[in-house]
Amino acid sequence: MLLKLINTEDCWAPVTIRTMAGIVMFAHGAQKLFGWFGGYGFEGTMKFMTEGAGLPALIAFLVIIGESIGSLMLVAGIATRFVAASQAIIMFGALKMHLGNGFFINWFGNQSGEGIEYHLLYIGMMFSLLISGAGKFSLDAFLRKRQAL
Repeated sequence: MLLKLINTEDCWAPVTIRTMAGIVMFAHGAQKLFGWFGGYGFEGTMKFMTEGAGLPALIAFLVIIGESIGSLMLVAGIATRFVAASQAIIMFGALKMHLGNGFFINWFGNQSGEGIEYHLLYIGMMFSLLISGAGKFSLDAFLRKRQAL
């Protein structure tokens, strides 16, 4: 089971996808966990997600950890398939919350909120990583090679 989880193709495309996705998602996770980049921090985000959005506390906690720590795991390429699946699930939840705001990102401030285009792109990126694994220069590839010895 572990070998299937860390198995990866020896190619460059997943490196680009996981690095860029991890960097972008880390900013969102850092808002939620640390309050960086204008975010509410852990307590404020937990309050919003549990009281405002009605999520159970465990789910809210997993979203915060998945977006912050999970994004760093993507960049490092560790447990990439697991993290990609987790973040795809998070984005499906976010997509559901933003569905009423239309398709497009709110570039001009004339919508009630953000649309779903970012979420769809991110889900597609995560599905790609589910298929390929982490790619070159990843801890998954390093561990896989060590297991083969």
